[in-house]
Amino acid sequence: MRDQDGERDGTGEDGRNDTPHEQEPSPDPEPRHNPEPHRDHGPHRDHGPHRDHGPHRDHGPRHDHVPRHDREPQRDEAPRHDHGPRHDQEPRRGRPRSAAAERAILDAVIALLEAGEPLAGLSIERIARTAGVGKATIYRRWSGKEELFVDVVRDMEPDDPQISGTEGLADLRVMLESLRTRGLAQRSSALLHNIFAQMKSHPKLWDEYFGTVIAPRRAAMLAAVRRAVAAGELRDDLDVELIDDLFVGPVLVRTVHRPEAPLPDDLVDRLMTALLQGLAPRRV
Repeated sequence: MRDQDGERDGTGEDGRNDTPHEQEPSPDPEPRHNPEPHRDHGPHRDHGPHRDHGPHRDHGPRHDHVPRHDREPQRDEAPRHDHGPRHDQEPRRGRPRSAAAERAILDAVIALLEAGEPLAGLSIERIARTAGVGKATIYRRWSGKEELFVDVVRDMEPDDPQISGTEGLADLRVMLESLRTRGLAQRSSALLHNIFAQMKSHPKLWDEYFGTVIAPRRAAMLAAVRRAVAAGELRDDLDVELIDDLFVGPVLVRTVHRPEAPLPDDLVDRLMTALLQGLAPRRV
């Protein structure tokens, strides 16, 4: 309050300067007044006090009148920085949109293939235009066409089965049944059949599919065979890869090399029974 009075008189800081001036030996009060105008040039420093809008600091205090609140808002400003995290939550809100974009891209490739476009003729630009997304959206998810086409094939095929990871023959049977159902899917879809035919004539694309899809499936089958051997369900004097080929080979022959051969529901059970009992005639 003194500052406000000082501001009105133009003596806010001069009040301090007046004390030195009062100590000067000038008996006349008027000479003081004369120097004071000169200090009023000094009070033009009192524009300095108008910095005493330093009383505006007192407005500051009026803000400081909300001072404690002011400090709490400063804590609240951490939450406002939490607007940052809310922006971070936008990707979370955006994930459904990302899933929708991914779905649109896969559907765009399928639509173009169904329209008769060959795999070799598809470009990222064309796919992006058909999907209604930017090329960057595609490249954020796939490094190139090969990786994208592999995901298109996987999307069209039945999902890989869930296995226990601890059983031997039981897991092997589940995976053989999955191989049979994928063969049925390929037979029933001219598009899927056509894609596989084209993939085999594009070594880079086939290598991508083999490394991403076939190799992990084969590794899972070999692991199941090893568990069966360890559990005493299969002979331990045969090569594990040979045993795996004996189980997988007949299903592959029917699904890939003999498209006219039947794939009945009991095929896997009959195959496993025959292999486990052996092919030699039973001796009486």
